[in-house]
Amino acid sequence: MDPHSIILGGFGLLILLVAWVPVLIKGLPLSLPIICIGIGMAFFLLIGEGALQPRNYPQTTEILTELTVIISLAGAGLRIDDPLKWRVWADTGRLLSITMPLTIAATAALCALALGFPWETAILLGAVIAPTDPVLAADVQVGPPRSGPSDKVRLSLTSEAGLNDGLAFPFTFLAIAVAIHGTQLGEWTWHWLLVDVLWRIVAGAGAGWLTGWLLAMFMFHSGKLSLASTGQGFVALGGTFITYAGAEAIHGYGFIAVFVGALALRSTQKEVHDYHVRLHDFTEEIERLLMMLLLVLFGGSLAGPLLDGLSWPMAFAGLAILFVVRPLTGMIGLIGSQMKSRERAVVSLFGIRGVGSFYYLAYATNQESFGQIDSAWTLVSFIVLVSILFHGMTSGLSMSWLDRRRELARRRR
Repeated sequence: MDPHSIILGGFGLLILLVAWVPVLIKGLPLSLPIICIGIGMAFFLLIGEGALQPRNYPQTTEILTELTVIISLAGAGLRIDDPLKWRVWADTGRLLSITMPLTIAATAALCALALGFPWETAILLGAVIAPTDPVLAADVQVGPPRSGPSDKVRLSLTSEAGLNDGLAFPFTFLAIAVAIHGTQLGEWTWHWLLVDVLWRIVAGAGAGWLTGWLLAMFMFHSGKLSLASTGQGFVALGGTFITYAGAEAIHGYGFIAVFVGALALRSTQKEVHDYHVRLHDFTEEIERLLMMLLLVLFGGSLAGPLLDGLSWPMAFAGLAILFVVRPLTGMIGLIGSQMKSRERAVVSLFGIRGVGSFYYLAYATNQESFGQIDSAWTLVSFIVLVSILFHGMTSGLSMSWLDRRRELARRRR
């Protein structure tokens, strides 16, 4: 059999596994991402291919991860049934305004002072590690449309993942600026504050909301010409790409625009339309296929020298970032929240790292040169791997435990 047929057959088998594996592992402390990594590792070990490393293909890595993240962000926005009110989203605001900056600062300090990374690379590591991942967090996120208002834990984790992927960009640009200009403050500092922080965030959110509202008009309020009448789920991709491109055209953050645009699309109607469900389901299917592809490739890279440069200090630092820095900054950020202490602990612990981290690292690598960048790739890969394994094995159990506690408390009332 020729290699072309083998590749097609193997890809078809993987697609079937994506649909079948969740049924097989239901109730087990496993997740689809873990299975995909295992498949990738086994396949590349079998064929003896060890040269597939994301650090060697930063442009391809950036494109694939960017596509996966923006589709995932659209799906996250389409899932949320909760109203857009501050009392509902207050915990999200705490996680974004307090937890995320503290995580970036603590991670950068740890990498610079304990591991000896140059400050520009340390800041970059803080930026790429801080955002939680919307792609890999399905077990801790809200359900599909019509699931109804979610609990505070699921809403916080979903909305945080939807927004902080875009909010990591200002700090990525900060790392790039430091790589170019050094740590000495100057005119570049004002450009970073006014353009990379203020303008790009506002422009991304504004463009997303406007585009989402316009898309809603075409989908649901155009009479017989409405897009909803077509019943085509792939319209979600068209809307997502237009929203992303529109925001980027005015130098806004496309990641923020995509999530905000999906929220705007949902908020135009009080009741969930059947077409909302169709758009979400199609988006989720595409997201799963892309996730499968990326994680199989990630597993394949683990069969090579991806982690060969991992030292004990780097491993301890990676574990500290996951199990000390994020939980501690999460608990600090949630001070004043109405969530119970156990719920705060779960939100703080389940800051899953994944595809977004690889995107930002690849993006920065394509923009500027950073010192010890190979070690940075190694550290990020280790953190993502541990996060996928730990969070994948414990997320379902943890959420089930919280649900049982809530039900028990409800019955006692």
